Amino acid sequence: MTPQNQAHFATNIYYDRNFDCDAAKILPGEYYFTQKDMMIVTVLGSCVSACIRDKITGVGGMNHFMLPDTGGEDDNPVSASMRYGTYAMEILINDLLKVGARRENLEAKVFGGGNVLRGFVAINVGERNAQFVKKYLAAEKIPIVAEDLIDIYPRKVYFFPRTGKVLVKKLKQLNNNTVVNREQDYAYRIVEKPIAGDVDLFT
Repeated sequence: MTPQNQAHFATNIYYDRNFDCDAAKILPGEYYFTQKDMMIVTVLGSCVSACIRDKITGVGGMNHFMLPDTGGEDDNPVSASMRYGTYAMEILINDLLKVGARRENLEAKVFGGGNVLRGFVAINVGERNAQFVKKYLAAEKIPIVAEDLIDIYPRKVYFFPRTGKVLVKKLKQLNNNTVVNREQDYAYRIVEKPIAGDVDLFT
């Protein structure tokens, strides 16, 4: 069970005609992993996604998370704020290891952390998210083989776990506020419902 419903396994599975494959779309607070030859897609503003895979077997997955804005809380890894990112990372890694991925074969590609949430001006949430994911993966000794972080634009990320291929599209001509509104709703939700319980890293 996920504490306080803070991390959900994505259920939006569809057939993508453009890429001619099955795909899973993940929203803020969701994650997905698969052993199949398929695509995982998300749209990121200030949130970040880690695309993690076993480079030998092709088992892989993606998460989509944000650290809550704590109004100046420091970056102590055990702080309440950091627990959101830690949980999002651990639940994905745990599930990959449970279906046969080997820790020594894991590699990551990380994306997002754009400065797009204008309401969060006291502290750059996107930058904090980007710093967190890099520190976390370094601590876990999972190499980052590609990254596209910070900037001012939302991104659409297409991840193909079987091959490790990632396509990133910068959304420079965004005609609506869907991405920003979705992330603001998510940010308010995680602040209102504090995460409860701990997750131990499966080894």
